[in-house]
Amino acid sequence: MAITQERKNEIIAEFRTHESDTGSPEVQVAVLTAEINALSGHLRTHKKDFHSERGLFKMVGRRRHLLRYLRENDVQRYRELINRLGLRR
Repeated sequence: MAITQERKNEIIAEFRTHESDTGSPEVQVAVLTAEINALSGHLRTHKKDFHSERGLFKMVGRRRHLLRYLRENDVQRYRELINRLGLRR
């Protein structure tokens, strides 16, 4: 269900803005997107796993909040991020 630590480190390395960056909105949104995609696959198989479904909704809400923050503060970074992640198709 959850992404592995190696995969998470790859995502952080790809989306970080500087060498020691692990908490910028871009990194947080990218990690949440990977976790959301993994959990969505789990829920396709296990349709009655309502506890995991609630966790998915919480992750989606957290990602939405971070994207709203990024859009309000730096529109260029927001647009670049959603294009790289393939959101808002």
